[in-house]
Amino acid sequence: MRILVTGASGWIGSASVTELIDAGHHVLGLARNDEAAAKIAALGAEVVRGSLDNLDSLRVAATMAEGVVHLGYNHDFSQMAAAAQTDRAAIETFADVLTGTGGPLLIASGTLGLATGRVGIESDTPAPDGHPRLANAAYVLGLRERGIRSMVVRFAPTVHGAGGDHGFVAVLARIARQSGASAYIGDGQNRWPAVNRLDAGKLVRLAIDKAPAGSALHAVAEEGVAAREIAGALGRFLNVPVESIPADQAQSRFDWLSMFFGADIPASSAHTRSLLGWEPVHPTLLEDIAAGHYPGQ
Repeated sequence: MRILVTGASGWIGSASVTELIDAGHHVLGLARNDEAAAKIAALGAEVVRGSLDNLDSLRVAATMAEGVVHLGYNHDFSQMAAAAQTDRAAIETFADVLTGTGGPLLIASGTLGLATGRVGIESDTPAPDGHPRLANAAYVLGLRERGIRSMVVRFAPTVHGAGGDHGFVAVLARIARQSGASAYIGDGQNRWPAVNRLDAGKLVRLAIDKAPAGSALHAVAEEGVAAREIAGALGRFLNVPVESIPADQAQSRFDWLSMFFGADIPASSAHTRSLLGWEPVHPTLLEDIAAGHYPGQ
């Protein structure tokens, strides 16, 4: 199948492109600049020029494919509403091209916002007043009524691994190195789900091959890793003390990350595993930290 992938040169996208190609798909990777184009070509995919804020380029690219894996997103927390609007316009463009074809449209979302203090599951419906991106996921699930094999992959907030993760754990490592201590909030028993980027890439491929229309899937390998364990692993690798800080000091220590690192947000992938036969096999979050993939530079 000819599959257009946005975010093809990115952290999850590059792993997904490799999986799709290895499974026999012809991948077209959307590239917004020369650097992205070079990375996509090196993966063995066909380069298609375009960007998420150029809808004409997206429309042309989508007409060259039989399905779309939409992983590109602007993760600027200072412009969440604008980023979600750009994302919605891109999704609507892809939907217009794929309507009535039965082709797959997979988009990325997250398990954040599903539940607090209990394990989130695939059938959960995120609160409508949550992150503006969540409304886009709900829209995509409804596209099955337009003859599109639509699916939403909710990624764990920590997608870790070797090779240049710039996500939450990388930020925690940098803060620990700069402050001279690896901290957690309160008793540190709040949990974060996690998944290795290579396992996440395989899930994307399995979803394209097998998932029925209207599927909500969880890219979660570990249901919940305690914040205290994450801080401890970073402390051991960086050779800095590990400490608990009270909630009223979290903002000054972690800045914008404090609202996430203090949350208890475990999530299950039991249904996803049963539906797709997905079984994560790559290193865990704590194993990747111990292996030195988060130097805190």
